[in-house]
Formats: sequence, structure tokens, C-alpha cells
Amino acid sequence: MTSRFSLRDAVEADLPEINRLVRALAEYEKLLHDAVGTEDDFRHALFGPNPTVFCILAEVEGRAVGQCIWFPIFSTFTGRHGLYVEDAFVEPEYRGLGIGEAFFRRCACICVARGWKRMEWQVLDWNEPAIRFYRKIGARGMDEWRVQRVTGEALHALAATKG
Repeated sequence: MTSRFSLRDAVEADLPEINRLVRALAEYEKLLHDAVGTEDDFRHALFGPNPTVFCILAEVEGRAVGQCIWFPIFSTFTGRHGLYVEDAFVEPEYRGLGIGEAFFRRCACICVARGWKRMEWQVLDWNEPAIRFYRKIGARGMDEWRVQRVTGEALHALAATKG
């Protein structure tokens, strides 16, 4: 296997590969049952008239072997935008080539170039290899913060409340 890879911004023709890699990540995280996004969903978010999400692909010998999906966030504390990495995934057989670090370096460059103040993402608490990698690149855990989520029926009920 070659150790040479390249990064590039995804284009609309990459939608089948984007969808495949999202599902591969979901399978790795044991969350395939939650991976319901379609190519049309990704087309709208990534390549619609007002894209709000962006994708960087890693390729080896012309084949997509990983992706980093990110979007802008905003912090009222800093008064500045930041970058949220929604997913960073490299197929297992291509790990160790530096692709993950290259994804985070590219995102850090985007932040710095735009004057943004932070980069954030989440990691499952059982994913020790990822946590070790994140510590290696200088990330620190925000253990005092707890993610909150409203979905499905609870989301619809909340939206329907008066007030």
C-alpha cells in the first residue's frame, strides 16, 4: 500500500463516496441505525445555493479513503466564529498515514486564515485511539460540558409548544 495521499475539497460528483464514508463511520461507531442521511441531503447541505457544510476528501491513488466534514460555529464568549468538525474519518486500512492529522491541520489553517478563534468536535468516550490522537495534536477534553440533544417526537413537541 502506498503512503502517499492528497486532500481536496469535495465536489458534487463525490456524493456517492461521501455517503459511503458517512455510513462507514457510522458502522465503526456502532451507530449505523442512525445514519439516515441521503445523497440528496448531502447535495443540499454541501452544494446547494447556500452551502452550510463543507467536506474535505483524502485520496490514495485516486480513491476516497477518508473525509472531514465541517461547518462554521459562533461563540458569544469570543465574539468570533469557529469551526466545528462534524466527522473526521479515515478507513481503517489507511490509518497511520497522517491523513487525520492533515484533516485537522487543514481545518486549523481555515480557522487561522479567517480569524476564527476555535475548533471543536466530539468523540465517543469509548474511542480511546481517537482520544489519544486528539491529545497528540493538542486538543483538550471539555469534560465539564455535556452535550444536549432534542430529536424526533421531543423536537416536534418542543416546536409545537406555545410561548
